[in-house]
Amino acid sequence: MGDAIAHRGPDDRGYHEAPADGLALGHNRLSIIDLSPAGHQPMFGEDRSVVLTFNGEIYNFVELRDELLAAGHRFSSRTDSEVIVHGYEEWGEGVLERLQGMFAFALWDDKARALVLARDPMGIKPLYYWRSAAGGLYFASEIKAFLALPEFRPAVNLHALRQYLETNFIYDAHESSLEGVFKIPPGHCARVDARALRSVGRIPTQAYFEPPAIVPWSGDLADADARADRLHETLSTVVQQHLIADVPVGLLLSGGLDSSIVAALASRHQPVRTISMAFADSAIDERPFARMVSKHVGSTHEEVIIRPEEIAADLERAVWVVDDLFGDWGVISTHILYQRCRDAGVKVVLVGEGSDELFGGYVQHAWAAGLENGGSSLLGRALRLYQGYSGRRWGSGLPEFLTTLGRAYADAGREPFAAARLFECRHQLPNCYNMKVDRASMAASVEARVPFLDVRVAREAFGTPRDLLLKDGRNKYLLRRMAERHALLPPEIIDRPKFGASMASTWMDSVPGFRRFAREVVLDPGGWAGPLGLQKAMEDYFDRDRAGASFPRSIGIFSIVAWRLLMLNLWARRYLTKTPIAA
Repeated sequence: MGDAIAHRGPDDRGYHEAPADGLALGHNRLSIIDLSPAGHQPMFGEDRSVVLTFNGEIYNFVELRDELLAAGHRFSSRTDSEVIVHGYEEWGEGVLERLQGMFAFALWDDKARALVLARDPMGIKPLYYWRSAAGGLYFASEIKAFLALPEFRPAVNLHALRQYLETNFIYDAHESSLEGVFKIPPGHCARVDARALRSVGRIPTQAYFEPPAIVPWSGDLADADARADRLHETLSTVVQQHLIADVPVGLLLSGGLDSSIVAALASRHQPVRTISMAFADSAIDERPFARMVSKHVGSTHEEVIIRPEEIAADLERAVWVVDDLFGDWGVISTHILYQRCRDAGVKVVLVGEGSDELFGGYVQHAWAAGLENGGSSLLGRALRLYQGYSGRRWGSGLPEFLTTLGRAYADAGREPFAAARLFECRHQLPNCYNMKVDRASMAASVEARVPFLDVRVAREAFGTPRDLLLKDGRNKYLLRRMAERHALLPPEIIDRPKFGASMASTWMDSVPGFRRFAREVVLDPGGWAGPLGLQKAMEDYFDRDRAGASFPRSIGIFSIVAWRLLMLNLWARRYLTKTPIAA
């Protein structure tokens, strides 16, 4: 299992085995803080009754360490990992509410004879588990680790597959793309003892984090500015802590608002190195904006050009990276980008993901806000949001999607805008965008850090009402106001609208070599187009240049479906066989 995910930590390997307890822990270390052997994992507590294997970073570890030292704990390293061990000794599972960072960990409590599995509040780091027929519980950061188990038989989860085809990712909080493999949901932990191992299926989990209530806005601009100033103070502290490392750190800079804010705040703490990406043979090029930001913040700036042939050549490798199905094409280009970062000696990068979900940056948020006082039925409003998320008019998974969205609607006080934001943070963010960042970066043995998803920033965002996120025709209003008040960026960047495009669909339509490659994979007789009833639609797209089906057919845009089938077929070739280690 360790070999299968060695890319996540190539610097060191550690094991702890306790046959009498039926326990075995393994760890692949990516050394970031305290590069000495003192950071070796699995890591023990002072009396060796607690042992930890941990993936991630704890950004407030210095403050926690000081608190634990004052309480009498003795540390043997300078790592952030050790605060979890001593924190558990001091506070038990209450340590989870004190951690500010990204993490997935397993901790064995020998005194309680229990295993604790936990995942960070925003689902930045992944944690999967599988239960064998013999009663064994196996867990790992990536699904591919389970392929190393002789008794594991990979089979597609048809329920999850339907969600993927509908929405481009698996939004279920527990299920994965392989039957019987489950996820620990974000902000949840599980405490497993011998009694729990006698049951089957999912293990019980408990939430330790819930989004705070929205604090209404008084309508006073002074209140808005006070919130913007508080957000600036929080973000500045968070970014400063995200820069802490004993290895070289870089920032991915697109020239959009989010990554530019991170770069601007970072530059006020230390000299920064920024890296931007562009695509050959494409009109999509944000480099001028990235250069403008780089000049403004005084960064050392580099550019990476990615070509269509690199995408095609790296696609099968990238699909090995994507072991839990999602269709975001950006995983391929960012996988190449992180490889270039690692080749240049950059081992940690800061990225701007998460801002749109938290601060209302998507077109779906504007749609939801427009539905607030609309005359359409609840079903009509939900259908409009479904179409925005899925890219389809409707599909067989629509009822389940509406049920999931309905739960978010109820939890959000029946406000469509808050419901859309909650759905994205609970489902889309951890199961698509966070997964893209984690898999693409860790495959290159690079740690990607996401300041906007720090729980302190998330609390500020969740507590912000719609009127301060969508205001005067501007999305992410509070974020833009913060940037204005603190002179973080040029006006051209602060006022710049969100930029996004499906490069994969563009190349599939316009680059002959990539289109031929995609056609061969999608229309493979042994693939999924036929069994899913999509063969004719895909033949119409590739051979007859039909862009889509006319109403009332559910599929409006064929290129979207073709991309999802391309990823599915490549994934099935790798994951429905027993191939434990990437070629």
